[in-house]
Amino acid sequence: MLRGSKVGLRARHEDDIPILRTELYDDVANASRADGRPWRPITPGAEDPRLVVDDEEQGRVPFSVVELGGGTLIGTATLWGIDNHSRSAHIGLGLLPSSRGKGYGTDVVATLCHYGFVVRGLQRLQIETLSDNAAMLRSAERNGFVREGVLRSSAWVMGKFLDEVLLGLLVQEWKPDSKG
Repeated sequence: MLRGSKVGLRARHEDDIPILRTELYDDVANASRADGRPWRPITPGAEDPRLVVDDEEQGRVPFSVVELGGGTLIGTATLWGIDNHSRSAHIGLGLLPSSRGKGYGTDVVATLCHYGFVVRGLQRLQIETLSDNAAMLRSAERNGFVREGVLRSSAWVMGKFLDEVLLGLLVQEWKPDSKG
């Protein structure tokens, strides 16, 4: 398990899937904001491609996020779009509604930075988030990410287009103790 100051990132367990599906992905509004694809229901018992882990896939590393204090599942974190040639990747995370606003997001981003830069030897990490996602913007910037641009009207979310903010962090800019 990778350890931050408040959270741990561990392998996805089978019993995580129903909780994550119910609390993150069955909520149409939340799932529509978190995924670039349109929401659709997944039949109970079917393998949910957003949650099932393929250990052979090299371009995506999904984690379950747990609270360090008691091991309670609080969300998901992913290093995705891993490009081993250019040594870059993207960061994504989703916290259960009951775990939001407690500083976990900042710690998840910091722990993913450690994984990307130290464990994987990457040069660049990138985050794309909706422009009104103040929590993610704050978590990224507290970890040293720099706003590099705005993708205007690039995300279709619940009947309207929203801007996305592109943030980047290079390994030489990263400060492991920058967790706001």
